Amino acid sequence: MNRIFRALLLVFVLAAALAFYHFILHPAAALTPVSPVRTLSSRVVLVPLDSRPPCRQHVVDLGRIAGLDVVTPPAECMDYYSQPGDTKAMQDWLMAAVQPGDAVILSIDQLLYGGLLAAREKQAPEDLQDALVHYLRALRAAHPGVPIYAFSILPRLTPQDTIDGYDERRALIAYSRLVGRKAAGLAIDEDELARLRAKISDQSLATYEGHFRENAALNEKLVALTKDGTLTRLVLGQDDGEPYGIPNIEKATIQQTMAEPGLTEQQCFLTHGADETAQTLLAAYACERAGYHPRVAIAATDPKAKTRVMPYMAVDCETVAKEKIRLLGGTVADAPEDADLTLFLSANDSDEGSMDTRQAAADFLTACVASPDKTGTPVALVDLSKHFDAAEPLLPLLLGRDFPVTRLAAYAGWNTTSNAIGTALSAAAIREAAAAQPLGADEARAIAAESARFLQNRMLEDYFYLKADIDPINHALKKAGYRNTSDLDLEHNHRWATAMLQKKLQLQTILYKHSKSLRAPFPVPQTGEELTIYDLRIDTSFPWPRTFEIYLETEPYFALAK
Repeated sequence: MNRIFRALLLVFVLAAALAFYHFILHPAAALTPVSPVRTLSSRVVLVPLDSRPPCRQHVVDLGRIAGLDVVTPPAECMDYYSQPGDTKAMQDWLMAAVQPGDAVILSIDQLLYGGLLAAREKQAPEDLQDALVHYLRALRAAHPGVPIYAFSILPRLTPQDTIDGYDERRALIAYSRLVGRKAAGLAIDEDELARLRAKISDQSLATYEGHFRENAALNEKLVALTKDGTLTRLVLGQDDGEPYGIPNIEKATIQQTMAEPGLTEQQCFLTHGADETAQTLLAAYACERAGYHPRVAIAATDPKAKTRVMPYMAVDCETVAKEKIRLLGGTVADAPEDADLTLFLSANDSDEGSMDTRQAAADFLTACVASPDKTGTPVALVDLSKHFDAAEPLLPLLLGRDFPVTRLAAYAGWNTTSNAIGTALSAAAIREAAAAQPLGADEARAIAAESARFLQNRMLEDYFYLKADIDPINHALKKAGYRNTSDLDLEHNHRWATAMLQKKLQLQTILYKHSKSLRAPFPVPQTGEELTIYDLRIDTSFPWPRTFEIYLETEPYFALAK
């Protein structure tokens, strides 16, 4: 306890010293506090993939940048961790919530199964699928002028939790990979395939393969609904993919179906990823409304960053980036000078020696924001870590250089490559689409402020929590008797666990908010003004009984820098 107390005391002393330095020895120039409020002129009705913040709250926050009021279902309809949502109540709510002039973004997994986790386990036989088809046709008939953007997630390679037994599950995963390689025309060890098959019961294999057949039948019906105009757009996402496996066989089949004459990418699109899909669809809608079709340059100083396949991905980083750009309605530019936006990929793997490339990356980003008029090409930074380790991301190096992180168009580094790229591109594209419209000073300030708030959310969660703080928190939980931090008893210990989380992030925030990086002024579009963040507060908690994700909202305090 004494060691912990001394460590906490040292942190507070350092924070006090920083505050003294910045405000007493080097007082800031006179600032004019402002509280910009974005006008929300249109509505988007969202049925989220599940109740986690990336699937719901991130979309709401991005909507504010775009001037869109994202309307979400009441909590009693939604899922909560392993408890599925009320699909009937959700469908009733959606039908009643839509108004003329709205747009709809809806998760098929939520409407049919009650969320992503439920979709991984529950069955949806033909009669339930047909009932959903009937509902979607009724939704279209009731709201004929409303665009309906739907997304559905392909099953992942990992077997359902209902298939129990460590050895059998391992055998199923290995078997799926070999079947996938064989389907791709690659040579495999047939004896090994037979050996693995012998370790899997007929019932377990039928359950596993039946899940993919069921999903394939559902997706064919969704494509047909798109073809006849019931759905305005359909996006299918591949959850936690690998280069080879039975999921890829289904993906190849549905690709052929989607390639039918008369269907365009603007109608049917297959992408890698799941949790970020609603964000990307919102960005696509916002860009379409604004007539903004971004030209995006994909940049990296690590020669392997673009071609590196990161964990839980079936393809490399550049392939994902190009996918998300097309999904947004954008195009890939040859170079940053030809682009409206630069997507910078930092995908570090300490085992490959890529850490040495971070200095060049920092130099590149510094040059991007160092133009004399400070209006260089906006940069969205994707900050990936192969081992999800605090030492691998680029952000701590930038902070150590006093890099003006507030001048980034977007930042993301959470979870998978598709999650991070989709989030960063969506945030940057929405910001730039909004900033390209004719704006008064108040709206311009509000766009800059909302974008800055989302940027800070991502930095504090994606780096400070998910890379730096989560391991110490998990360690503390295990010392307290929790053996599984993915299944916490928050019903009885919510206050204690949340207090620990808040204390950890508050300490990080105290130091971060006094840094030159955070306090660097950033431009307000079209006005010639600059805003600065002079204070930063956070609200955080665990949304589900696990430490894998947190609810986090920042409250920046803004002032006019000039």
